[in-house]
Amino acid sequence: AFADKIKLEDHEKAADYSCTKLRIGRVSLTWESLWLLFWTLGGGLNAINLWWADYNLSPLLNGITVIATLSVLVALLEMPFSIYNTFVVEERFGFNQTTLKTWLMDLVKTSLLMLMLGIPLIAAILWIMNQAGQYWWLYAWIVWITFSLLMIWAWPAFIAPLFNRFSPLEDPSLKSRIDKLLQRCGFHSQGVFVIDGSKRSAHGNAYFTGF
Repeated sequence: AFADKIKLEDHEKAADYSCTKLRIGRVSLTWESLWLLFWTLGGGLNAINLWWADYNLSPLLNGITVIATLSVLVALLEMPFSIYNTFVVEERFGFNQTTLKTWLMDLVKTSLLMLMLGIPLIAAILWIMNQAGQYWWLYAWIVWITFSLLMIWAWPAFIAPLFNRFSPLEDPSLKSRIDKLLQRCGFHSQGVFVIDGSKRSAHGNAYFTGF
């Protein structure tokens, strides 16, 4: 029905791409599931806890180091799939624009953000679990919701610009159409921007963010 708009070879390429991603997804899920069994039923998490216990850290610091160690190990175990998806699959189908330098810089930035944001959050949750009694789960939930709301506010203002460059949409016709659509939907926006997403991927993308 759409043969006049999409060539057969393009349609076949899209189908091949989808099937390839599904196959890799199955392998990735199996890999992650096996490691999950190891960390839980296999005693891996307990082994990490016992290893850090030898250093006689305070309960709070011990909990933070155990969770941080597990997070680093899980990230390292999943990294081969990220590399393969970016530099093999996406490259094969002509979508990859990411250079090794950009990939490494993204990894460094993401790791630093996880340290700066994740460790204080983990510390707060563990402290609440130890101090707040039987309703610790309620206070922990409040902290988590507060953190999530702060992230919704902070992401477009402070975090996303660390990875991408944002510039106001200069196409007046397109901007007018988008503004009219926003008004019709009662959606209040502080701007429409173009992102340099093409330095990482040739996929098209658009999104709303913030409150």
